[in-house]
Amino acid sequence: MKLICIGRNYNNHIAELQNKRPHDPLVFLKPDSAILLKNQPFFIPEFSDNIQYEVELIVKINRVGKYIAPDYAAKYYDQIGLGIDFTARDLQQDLKQKGLPWEKAKAFDGSAVIGNWVSKSNFKNIDQLSFGLKKNGCLVQSGNSQQMLWNIDELIAYVSQYFTLKIGDVIFTGTPAGVGAVAAGDTLTGYIEKEEFFSVKIK
Repeated sequence: MKLICIGRNYNNHIAELQNKRPHDPLVFLKPDSAILLKNQPFFIPEFSDNIQYEVELIVKINRVGKYIAPDYAAKYYDQIGLGIDFTARDLQQDLKQKGLPWEKAKAFDGSAVIGNWVSKSNFKNIDQLSFGLKKNGCLVQSGNSQQMLWNIDELIAYVSQYFTLKIGDVIFTGTPAGVGAVAAGDTLTGYIEKEEFFSVKIK
């Protein structure tokens, strides 16, 4: 399986990091070793002094597809979840300034939280899903899928032009504003429509 991640898919997050709005979805990958094992804490790596959380809606691919048309993209997933794209922001900024790839800042071990999966039929409208992240019980990020520059079906269609999608692949769909640093002792809890999808302790 592979983790396909989308950057800069919410205008308010683009603005908070002072980035430019992309003409096309910004795509990067994480290996399966980036997945944080269920019920395990996230250990802050020694190579960064600024690990930041980014909560994101995620979808799991349920059939093989290539060059998928947007009108048919909904057939390629039936589960929705919530995750965190942990980012070594200090390392990422250094890599960006040097024009280098982001993998060391985005794809390190444990950098991908994958919460519970539920059927997308649980929701009335996938394009109007509210979600959020609490740090130590305080809401720090909130968003709604209707704020995406490219919705889920459009992302699947776009990504499938470049990568064959396979059963079990996961797409991280981007994060809204409110990203911030974690510290040892923090607890991060993610919600979709007020239902808890994960809780992660930071060490």
